[in-house]
Amino acid sequence: MNVQRWIAATVVAGGLMAAMPAIAHHSNAVFYDSTKKVEIQGAVTKFVFRNPHAFLYLDAEDAGQKTEWQIELGAPVGLTRTGWTPDTLKPGTVIRAAGQPAKEPGARGMCCARITRADGSPIV
Repeated sequence: MNVQRWIAATVVAGGLMAAMPAIAHHSNAVFYDSTKKVEIQGAVTKFVFRNPHAFLYLDAEDAGQKTEWQIELGAPVGLTRTGWTPDTLKPGTVIRAAGQPAKEPGARGMCCARITRADGSPIV
């Protein structure tokens, strides 16, 4: 391969690799309904603090039945900047969450949530 082709191939490959993070990132609009809001209260069952997004799982009462909810949070680096750590929410902690519900009928999920303690006080 001559030098000019090698340089051209390297430039094209570099450009594709630089564009990959932009292509890989997704919008929440696909999964969540930004025109609606849901509010729940329940006990934390699991807090997963890892990339690309942290997730919070909790059991909430719905019409007298316990249902598991999944809340998609931001990236751990952003949460850390606001004071969150992997130990911020322990299993059993009762919280309130208000956010955008999942679009899928019957799904128990939300994103873009405002999360507080059961009494309304801030988490961190």
